[in-house]
Amino acid sequence: TDQKDLFYAHIGGMDLFARALITADNILQKSDYKKIRTERYASFDAGKGAEFEKGLLSLEDLRNYAAENGEPEVRSGRQEYIENLINRYI
Repeated sequence: TDQKDLFYAHIGGMDLFARALITADNILQKSDYKKIRTERYASFDAGKGAEFEKGLLSLEDLRNYAAENGEPEVRSGRQEYIENLINRYI
């Protein structure tokens, strides 16, 4: 491969990486992404979710809990909204 091609490929890759970091920072600093993520995973902040996250419960423990307590309330993960939010910054 031509050395100039390698040089330009490297520069282009580094530019793209830098642009991606700027985009990620903008998403984290200027959008509702952090708030949405916190709301989406709130079940890991207390109770069995927090115990599981800390490694105090196994998957079997969670299965047993689910068998005893039934299905959790179904809530939207807002996937499409999050995808559109991210796309606004790209």
